[in-house]
Amino acid sequence: MGLKNWIEELKASRLAGSALMKASPKLMEAFQHLGAAQNGAGAIDRKTRELIALAVAVTTRCETCIAGHVKAAVAAGVTRAELADAMGTAIAMNAGAAYAYSVRAFDAYEQFSEEAKAKAALQ
Repeated sequence: MGLKNWIEELKASRLAGSALMKASPKLMEAFQHLGAAQNGAGAIDRKTRELIALAVAVTTRCETCIAGHVKAAVAAGVTRAELADAMGTAIAMNAGAAYAYSVRAFDAYEQFSEEAKAKAALQ
């Protein structure tokens, strides 16, 4: 088996989503239209869209998104090698984001440290 049953994950998520559909049909209709509006615009092919969606799903840690977009990627003809490249990009970007925000944290630390030192000097 694997880490989890992704086929069942997707089925269960879609079944559970029906409750939200009943409770808020306008919201769900708008959500469905959002997806339909971008799928097939023609600027990039279906495989590329699914690889981008998968990279985003991985970096946002959305398991249902992973399941749905892997299924769509397989249907679009994405290869294992293409998936590996996309996941490598997602990994690099997530690590890059952590780096970028670590730099910001250090920058903030320096500023707050200087402010604290200045306040302490006035006392």
